[in-house]
Amino acid sequence: MKIIAYAVRDDERPFFDTWMKENPDVEVKLVPELLTEDNVDLAKGFDGADVYQQKDYTAEVLNKLADEGVKNISLRNVGVDNLDVPTVKARGLNISNVPAYSPNAIAELSVTQLMQLLRQTPMFNKKLAKQDFRWAPDIAKELNTMTVGVIGTGRIGRAAIDIFKGFGAKVIGYDVYRNAELEKEGMYVDTLDELYAQADVITLHVPALKDNYHMLNADAFSKMKDGAYILNFARGTLIDSEDLIKALDSGKVAGAALDTYEYETKIFNKDLEGQTIDDKVFMNLFNRDNVLITPHTAFYTETAVHNMVHVSMNSNKQFIETGKADTQVKFD
Repeated sequence: MKIIAYAVRDDERPFFDTWMKENPDVEVKLVPELLTEDNVDLAKGFDGADVYQQKDYTAEVLNKLADEGVKNISLRNVGVDNLDVPTVKARGLNISNVPAYSPNAIAELSVTQLMQLLRQTPMFNKKLAKQDFRWAPDIAKELNTMTVGVIGTGRIGRAAIDIFKGFGAKVIGYDVYRNAELEKEGMYVDTLDELYAQADVITLHVPALKDNYHMLNADAFSKMKDGAYILNFARGTLIDSEDLIKALDSGKVAGAALDTYEYETKIFNKDLEGQTIDDKVFMNLFNRDNVLITPHTAFYTETAVHNMVHVSMNSNKQFIETGKADTQVKFD
């Protein structure tokens, strides 16, 4: 049994080493580069491929994998929106993901960033750097006085709800697929418009589906309270960034914390020191004191990386042995 893993980072290697020791019957090859048309031939002779990347898995790459006899593909992440699904179906590829590598990791950073915005931390950091120790005018807000609207109440959304409740905030939620326990608590509103009208903070925890594209746009912002805070630790395509900029300029949105951006693949996880970033929309957001940007690192904890490696590799092994996996993704 042989599995090839692509795009293996240095921080992942210890977890691959642990998995290999636990599964001595599996031969594993680690490749540091992303899976592309240029190196897909390395998979020849292997039974499965374990991958992680934000770059698209194109029809050409997937077809070449299938041509090499590799039909078991395990993703070390949640999202499958960068897969060429028609090719997956046409070639009968088995796909798995890691649906819950660490909901807490993402929820914790979203709340951490919100607290920085509410406590005016970026403003104070700028003043302190100049030895300006005055308080005013940067007075803070308390989370326990606010209503938080959680859009998407799956694993990550529920983890966020628990943390927000711990701060004493009122929490309301919206989800097409309601959680029975949360529904008993009367937490749900019936429409997004209701959530927009009531929430002081809006946090997104939904996938990048077609229906969710630019769900936060000019129309949505217009329905929100003045001075709302926006958190996006899900997918960049959920927000129309140009409309967000207008909402920030008008004061409709008081601040935003973003761990993802629609065109992030050109920027995130790259060392661009001394280089000019020609994405004017991104730079507009990046240079604002009331916008906190992290480069898609909400997931990036030891616990999460361990789970991403072990769950994905276990799923690939299951595919090879049985043709099925606990975390198999079905494309209807």
